[in-house]
Amino acid sequence: MQRVWFNKTFSSVGTAIRLIREADGAGRYHLICSNTNAHAAAFLAAHEHAIEPAGLSGEAYVDWCLDFCRERGVTIFWPGKEAGAIGSARARFAALGTRVLSVASAEVLALMHDKARFCAGLDLPLAPPAQFRVVDNIAAYDAAYAELRPLHRKLCIKPSESVYGLGFAVLDEERSGAQLLLAGAAYQINAAELREGLAQMATFKPLLLMEYLDGHEYSADCVADHGALLCAVPRKKPHVGGQGQLIDARADILQACAQLARDYQLNGVFNIQFREGRNGLALLEINPRMSGGIGMACAAGPNLPYLALAGFDRGYAGLQVAPVRDGLRVGEAAVTVELP
Repeated sequence: MQRVWFNKTFSSVGTAIRLIREADGAGRYHLICSNTNAHAAAFLAAHEHAIEPAGLSGEAYVDWCLDFCRERGVTIFWPGKEAGAIGSARARFAALGTRVLSVASAEVLALMHDKARFCAGLDLPLAPPAQFRVVDNIAAYDAAYAELRPLHRKLCIKPSESVYGLGFAVLDEERSGAQLLLAGAAYQINAAELREGLAQMATFKPLLLMEYLDGHEYSADCVADHGALLCAVPRKKPHVGGQGQLIDARADILQACAQLARDYQLNGVFNIQFREGRNGLALLEINPRMSGGIGMACAAGPNLPYLALAGFDRGYAGLQVAPVRDGLRVGEAAVTVELP
C-alpha cells in the first residue's frame, strides 16, 4: 500500500482525496492530509490527518516535511505549500523512500507565480495574454494608462503575484468608490481614486495594468505526464450566477493546454484559466495546482486526481481515461458537516 501525503494546500484537496478514494477500489492508497488548521474540512476525507506547526517556511518547513515523511512512512508526497522548495529537495526525500509529485520545476513554479514575467515570455498564438504593462510607481502607471486607455474600452489592474483573484479590479471612470460600494459592484474600483492612492506611495508591489476582457471565462483542469497532456476538461463560466458551469471541450482550448503542458513540462494536475475578449481567446494564468472546481470537472467523466496519482505511481500506459461529457452542465451544492 502506498502512503500518500497531501500537506497544507487549498481547500479543494478534500474533494481530490474523496475522488481518489472513490476510484481506488483495490485500496492501494492510504491518504494522509495535514494542515495548520486543526478543524480543516479536508481531514474528513482522509484516512489519516495531522496538524502542521504554524509559521514554518522555506528550509525549516522542508526539514519538518522530511521528518514527517520519515515518521509516517510516506511513500508519495503531493505537496501544496512550499512545492518549489520541496521539489528541489526531491533527492533528500528519495533517500527516505518518498517520491515527490511536482507539477513543474522550482524555476517554472516561480515563473508562473510571477504573472508579469510569465506573460512577458509567453508564446501562445492560440490564446495570447491581454495587452498589459507592469507598473510599480505612479510615473509608470500614468505612462501605461496613457498608452492603453485609448486602445481599450475598459482597463483592469491586478497584482503580479496573487491567488484567487485577490487584488483584481476593473477601473470604473464614472462611479465613485461609495457608489460602487452601494451598488455591490465587486471587483471594481474608481479610476481616479485608485490613481490618487497609488500617487501617495513612492513605490508599490508590481501591478499589471491591462486590457479588460469582458467575454466568458474558461477554467481547464488538466493532467499531464512530464509535458504530455493526458486529459483536459474545460469549464465555461456563465455571466449570470446560479446557472452552474458548462463543460465546453473547445478545440482551441485543448490545443492551448497541450502546448502549455509541453512548453513548461507540466506534470500531474494543474489548472489553466482563459477568457474571451474582443480579439478572441486569451490566457489568464496557469495555476500549478488543483482548482477549486476540480469536482465539477471530474463530474464530466475523468477522475483527474486519481489519474494523476495512479499515473505517477505506476505509469500512465495502462490507465483508462473516461471520455469527457461535452456539453454537461455542472454545479456544486453545499452540505453541512461536523468538523474535526
